[in-house]
Amino acid sequence: MKRALLTAVAAFITGLPAAAWCADYAPLDCAKAQSAAEVAICKTYSLGQAEARMATLYAIDMSLVAMGQRGDIGDAQRQWLKTREACTGDIACLSKAYSDRIGQLNAVITDIASRGPY
Repeated sequence: MKRALLTAVAAFITGLPAAAWCADYAPLDCAKAQSAAEVAICKTYSLGQAEARMATLYAIDMSLVAMGQRGDIGDAQRQWLKTREACTGDIACLSKAYSDRIGQLNAVITDIASRGPY
């Protein structure tokens, strides 16, 4: 089941239109990083990777769910950004924030997949 889900997500990603990637959240542009959190993310490889993964999952979630749920996910993303910024440059805090958000976004995909069929 997990392999089928990953295959379906990978196939879906390759078919996403460019506009879906720019939904409500664009990954960090390190050339424009200003806050302590943004600078720490840009300077720390694992946080940069977490940023990319989170942004990808966010785009996928936003394109898979109905409009009402998109609003909820967008609201949660804006709240999460406040949490991320509150970490300032604390790598451990930022890592936990990303781990938590990635888990939440993965849960949306898992919920969709549980209703199948594939």
